[in-house]
Amino acid sequence: MSDITLSAGVRQNLLSLQNTADLMATTQNRLATGKKVNSALDNPTNFFTASSLQSRSNDLSQLMDGMSNGIKTLEAADNGLTSITKTLESMKSTLSQARQDKSFETSSFTIDSATIGTATAETLSISGGAVGTTPVDVALNTADVAATAATLTGAGGTDLSVADPDLSALAGETLTLSDGTNTVAYTFTGSATGQKAALESALSASGFTTAGTAGGLDVSRADGANVTVTTTNASVDAVIGLANNDVSVDGVAGTTGTVKTVDELVTAINADSSLAGAVRASNDNGKLRIENQSTQDLTLTGTGTGGIDGSAGTSTIDGNSVRADLSTQFNELRDQLDKLSDDASFNGINLLRGDNLKLTFNETSTSTIDIQTKNGETVNSATLGINDIDAVDLDSDANIDSLVSGVKEALNSVRSQSSAFGSNLSIVENRQDFTKMMMNTLQTGADNLVLADGNEEAANMLALQTRQQLSSTALSLASQADQAPLRLF
Repeated sequence: MSDITLSAGVRQNLLSLQNTADLMATTQNRLATGKKVNSALDNPTNFFTASSLQSRSNDLSQLMDGMSNGIKTLEAADNGLTSITKTLESMKSTLSQARQDKSFETSSFTIDSATIGTATAETLSISGGAVGTTPVDVALNTADVAATAATLTGAGGTDLSVADPDLSALAGETLTLSDGTNTVAYTFTGSATGQKAALESALSASGFTTAGTAGGLDVSRADGANVTVTTTNASVDAVIGLANNDVSVDGVAGTTGTVKTVDELVTAINADSSLAGAVRASNDNGKLRIENQSTQDLTLTGTGTGGIDGSAGTSTIDGNSVRADLSTQFNELRDQLDKLSDDASFNGINLLRGDNLKLTFNETSTSTIDIQTKNGETVNSATLGINDIDAVDLDSDANIDSLVSGVKEALNSVRSQSSAFGSNLSIVENRQDFTKMMMNTLQTGADNLVLADGNEEAANMLALQTRQQLSSTALSLASQADQAPLRLF
């Protein structure tokens, strides 16, 4: 107000008081906001630098949520892999239990030798079980074999088919027949009649048979023993049509069949490669014990009420129910494995199904990580090579060993994947810790640029209040000096 004139002292004190009021207003604002830089007008450099640092910190804070979800997704996958590992170990244990189980069903049979006999060849036919649908026959006996007669046929000799030829010219000569055990002989006489009948009668003894023919003399033995002819003179050879020392070669001795004993049948069954690992035989106090080494029923054809008799009757030996039940347990565990894989998801992402988890580590998206199973494959029974099994798959110990090897390979695959996810989890957790520290660094740096020192500002406020009081006193004194002329009146 230009119409009002203030003395120099008053004006100076007034200006000082106004400055103090401005400083107090600024200090009060700093105390109220906690900041010494509240806008770009306070300190453009610090304000914009702090804003940039704070923005970066906020961006990293948003990325932290993604990292946290990523860690939980990895933990969910690890939970699934841990449970799958336990399931595979249970499957391996189930197979090992089947491998150790030897509770195979057996049946013991007597051998009905009388019914089997030796007239014809009889067999015990084994099918089903681990043998398969093609029966394997085991001989129960050896059948009787008829002898093939030994024969010598006279040729070019005297016609001895006539009723009574004259053989007196051979007087004193001898014809002998032998099979090595039996021997018959005839010595010719000087009689002109009756010698043919005498010859045939003398030589048709001890199993030999002789008959005069147009070619001379025919000799045979029905038991198959080969015959040797011995003559004392060539004149005899000329008459009978046979030569000295002629030997038959077509005789075959007959054989008498036998019924196999229990021990012989045990040896035959256990030595048959078609029955190896499927059937085992043993002697059960004189009975034939058959063990069905399968989970499937075994059928024996050739049994009757009297035991094994070679008939068309059948008997059944049950399969191993323990191994069959274990195959069911194995399949149930396999189903649970797949369900564990399907349920190991978090926030809609299931790494065990081959989903890809992409995490960003910085605000410019130049630092990322893609987390996924090997080749993006689903971790389940199919990719691990674990298939459903039938009870028959547990018949053979060798086949069980193969299944155990497959489960071991699956365990190695799961453990390898678990290790890979563990490494990824370590990376994400390290980046999470790093990001937290970076956020703290950025926020601290921003705060250092804009935050006020509360103690300092409080001290300033106290000083300004004191200054304000002194300025008010000084202004009052200056005003009193201007009032001095009033005392003259």
